[in-house]
Amino acid sequence: MSGVKRKRSVLNVKQKLEILQKLDNGESASNDVEDVLNEGNTVSHSAALQSVETLLDYMGQRGFDYGDITAVRKICVDIRQEI
Repeated sequence: MSGVKRKRSVLNVKQKLEILQKLDNGESASNDVEDVLNEGNTVSHSAALQSVETLLDYMGQRGFDYGDITAVRKICVDIRQEI
């Protein structure tokens, strides 16, 4: 794949913080994530998986609720099944 460049779009810091704040407040952020990722951008499965795994690490460090962490882990499983 030398010479081939793929466009990689991920959530920016502001978008990630907004989603984390919603999760902190007990709100669902899944629709926000879908909206951001569907704004004409495509994300590779590996990039999405890496972002979700980073979010899991953050949530673990911040002591998020087990239910929230479980929901995010399910996203990882869903992404891996699509790969």
